[in-house]
Formats: sequence, structure tokens, C-alpha cells
Amino acid sequence: MPFRNYEGYLNESGHQRNVSDALAIEHPLSVLIHGEPFMLTMQTPGSEEDLVRGILFSEGVYKSKTIHPEIRILERSELGYVSKVEVILQKDLMDVSQLNKRNLLSVASCGICGRTELFQPEAAASGSSSRELPSSQFIHQMMHDLSIQQTDFKETGGCHGAAIANKEGKLLVVREDIGRHNAVDKCIGNLLQKNALHLGHYLLVSGRVSYEIVVKCFTAGVPFLIAVSAPSSLAVDFAKELGVTLLAFTRETRFTRYS
Repeated sequence: MPFRNYEGYLNESGHQRNVSDALAIEHPLSVLIHGEPFMLTMQTPGSEEDLVRGILFSEGVYKSKTIHPEIRILERSELGYVSKVEVILQKDLMDVSQLNKRNLLSVASCGICGRTELFQPEAAASGSSSRELPSSQFIHQMMHDLSIQQTDFKETGGCHGAAIANKEGKLLVVREDIGRHNAVDKCIGNLLQKNALHLGHYLLVSGRVSYEIVVKCFTAGVPFLIAVSAPSSLAVDFAKELGVTLLAFTRETRFTRYS
């Protein structure tokens, strides 16, 4: 289970009572590449191979979609959570210049934390600027499908959800994590390992959108990014520059298109 029960005191209308709340687990995951430290991220236990595969791809460190790296589990905590993994990959497909652009401590809730410079991908934008905008009903159905599969959020209220859907609106993968970016990377990594990333047409996220989520969407070749909450100004700027169709404030029958 990616959550644990903690005791607390609920104060309500001047009255206090004991409660036991399920809280999302935040656990450190250390990633090595060929024995050398690459990064440390805080994440919700589960789907660690998806997460690492997604990070390597979306960070531009390992760009192959078909030749998959070996991911070895090196350490687990006393509770069985994966704490350290090592990645063995084909060196001629590795961009070593990206290894020095992130400090070894990466905060899961902040995409730009730990960075020394912004990451601008080199790949061409997928799709075209004239791509057809789906109906609000079509979008609402996908977001509803994501919502009903956010089981960790229902238990804790503290996990973000992400999903990638195909052109027909079918969710190909759903992942949750205490970090928004981790949930996205877990989705990307899962489809990469299934050799199915090319089927992705819509990236859905349950929270707000930062610039880095736009970059991850673009790098994955997914033309639409749909969010429940607000985008940042830099997210909109990047979406316009990269040709990603960004829809935000997607609730019930409405949404706002920013690019």
C-alpha cells in the first residue's frame, strides 16, 4: 500500500476528537547510472522501473524508445520500499551532457528544483498546429476515467494522478504519485517499456501544470496536455513554443485552451 495510517486530533467547531488518517508515503529513491549517483527523488513507492525509465527519457539522458536499459534494484527499506536502483544502459545512446544539469537532490513537487538551467528539448513537435480540438464531452469523459482510477488520492487526498490516452480516448496507463512530475514520468516510462508510447495522444494530469510537464509531454511526442487546474505562465510560453495543445481548468463541461 502506498499509504500509512497516522493518528491525529481533529479540531472541528471547537471540539477535538481522535482520528486516524491515511497519508501518502513519501520515500527517497536513489538512482545510479553505471554505479555513479545520478539523482535522488522523493516518490510514492511503486512502479519504480516506470519512474526511472520515464525520467531518463524525459530528461534527455537516454533517448532510445526501443532499446531499454537494465534497471536493477539494489536496496529496499525495512518496510520493503525500493530505496536504490542502478541503471545499466547502452552508452552510445546516452547523452552525458544532461547528467550535469540536475543536482542529486530533486524535490518531487517542484520540476525546476535542483536544476542549473532550463531543459529545452531538440525533438520536433508531434502532430500539427491545425490538429482538431476534441469536444468538451470527450475531454470530460477522459478526465472522469482518470478520476475514478485515482484510488490512492481517494484514500489520502495527497497523491497526484496522471494518465496517457490514445486518440480514441482510452486510457493506456494511469499512475499516481506524491509528485506531479513523478506521476507523469511513471506513465511515460510504462508505455516506453511496452513499446507503446507512440500510441499516446493525450496526457492528462490531475493538478496544475508547470513548464517541465509541458516539456515531458512534448518529449514523449504527445500532442495534447489536459489539466484539471491552472498552468503557470512559463508552461503556456513553452506550450506555444513547442506546439503542444494545452488545455487547463478542465472541469465538468468547460476548459480553457492556451495554445
